[in-house]
Amino acid sequence: MAEILILYYSRNGHVASMAQLIAKGAAQVTDCQVTIRTVPEIGQNPQEIPDEGHLFCSKDDLRRCDALALGSPTRFGNMAAPLKAFIDTTSDVWISGTMIGKPACVFTASSSLHGGQETTLLSMMLPLFHHGMLLLGLPYSESGLMDTDAGGTPYGASIFAGPSNDREITPIESSLCSALGKRLAETGLKLI
Repeated sequence: MAEILILYYSRNGHVASMAQLIAKGAAQVTDCQVTIRTVPEIGQNPQEIPDEGHLFCSKDDLRRCDALALGSPTRFGNMAAPLKAFIDTTSDVWISGTMIGKPACVFTASSSLHGGQETTLLSMMLPLFHHGMLLLGLPYSESGLMDTDAGGTPYGASIFAGPSNDREITPIESSLCSALGKRLAETGLKLI
């Protein structure tokens, strides 16, 4: 059984919705179990149980997973501070080498179409490289990459949330999220 961890931070709900779509894609793969976790706001106690939504991620969740999907809203072309703050606490995981060789992918949402989606995806990849993870993107065999007029990149799944963060996820964006989850799960299963 491969354990797929989907870890995200979401302020307005779009990245949380993407996490669900990625989980749906990963769950299509036999012998894979999906766990979804989030991170606390800056200054919030990471030991608390959130009032709603997913539980906060622990470093043990990272150690146990066989594959990781990491998601954040785009903040000026970078991952959001709460996700970065959590990643910054994982030095002991890095030193132990427990993430080495595990597959990973990244996903994001932005309120403007050219608001730094790709640089945000790249910013999330950097610590994953330091952890020794194997990064996956979306291949152009996913026809949605050529057909989208919203989100979707070869670096990872992305969506365009709109200036008021009220835009619905398009069917193409949705299918690319699911495809990324399925690809991550299939790769994780092959590598365990």
